[in-house]
Amino acid sequence: MIMTERKFAERMSRLGTESAFDVFAKAKQLEAEGRSIIHLEIGQPDFPTPLPICEAAFRAMKEGYTGYTPAAGLLELREAIAEHIEISRGVPINPHQVVVTPGAKPIIFFTLMALINPGDEVIYPNPGFPIYESMINFVGAKAVPLPLREDVDFRFHLADLQQAISDRTRLLILNSPHNPTGGLLQQQDLEAIAELANKHNFYVLSDEIYSRILYEGQHLSILQYPGMSSRTILLDGHSKTYAMTGWRLGYGVFPQPLVEGIVRLIVNSNSCTCAFTQIAGIEALKGPQDAVDQMVAEFQRRRDVVVEGLNAIEGIHCLKPAGAFYAFPNIKQLPINCRTLADYLLEEAGVSVLAGNAFGHYGEGYIRISYANSLENLQEAIGKINRAIEKL
Repeated sequence: MIMTERKFAERMSRLGTESAFDVFAKAKQLEAEGRSIIHLEIGQPDFPTPLPICEAAFRAMKEGYTGYTPAAGLLELREAIAEHIEISRGVPINPHQVVVTPGAKPIIFFTLMALINPGDEVIYPNPGFPIYESMINFVGAKAVPLPLREDVDFRFHLADLQQAISDRTRLLILNSPHNPTGGLLQQQDLEAIAELANKHNFYVLSDEIYSRILYEGQHLSILQYPGMSSRTILLDGHSKTYAMTGWRLGYGVFPQPLVEGIVRLIVNSNSCTCAFTQIAGIEALKGPQDAVDQMVAEFQRRRDVVVEGLNAIEGIHCLKPAGAFYAFPNIKQLPINCRTLADYLLEEAGVSVLAGNAFGHYGEGYIRISYANSLENLQEAIGKINRAIEKL
């Protein structure tokens, strides 16, 4: 029997990836060959999940939380999330607006699948989380980049946003605090977005996964602004705040008319989110928050050391991020592009970072450094980067 060649569906050619995992795999291969590598590429807290959360999961397993749950999530978790959003964002939320998912990425996937037709336009931050552009392309929409500018602390120029909007704009994606830059949207930014969204009748997907990892200023949500409760999808989750990346627990808060369609997508894909993980998620939200505060304080200490160290290297300039756990230094004065520099630092210095253009066209000329690593390793990495760049 002759096997004919099987090709993927055409849509698969439009699906991108997250290069952090590719670089991480390459770095791990070098380690397997005996190299010592400092990992500054992966965006996950290097802290353990707080013990009360783990204990809540153990108890839940013993109590039988090991089967299916409602597709939208356990009501007690949805109630806890609604209460958390009302306290943290100042907006009353019905628990039935909350949809629980295995990680926060499905909220991006389901929102685009549910709302966007081929030919629609979706505005997204650039540089930005690569999955935004990947999924926009996958559903056959036009991805319209919104440049984030270093001269305004990696926020956007209002004129750029106004120019990006057309009569085919269906959705705007926001991310604040922001990956990869650590930038934070300000009140005037959100006021302008709300005015434009209401005027031009588009939805906003607000990715607020780093909302608790904040060093300066105040986290503000577009959900809080007039007219936005009926056109905002808020994305959040437990991965970053509670060091629960592997637990896969995220959620979205949707305008009520969208919930039924999102739940149908869940039924047709992953069925539901792990039951005992959801019980642990309740403990995370309602239990002690000391571990979160300690983690954020340690990230701030690391941030200050990393930014100071990078700014002492000739040819590098780095703004101080307001949130998340990434630095996004400008390397445009160096005689090398960002992707070549990232490869060079891995091979020459044993320091694994990401090229800025892995986050989109407007990331060219930057690298992303995750300071989710020990202070000792970060100080060693800065020294290795400095010595490697002196050789250029």
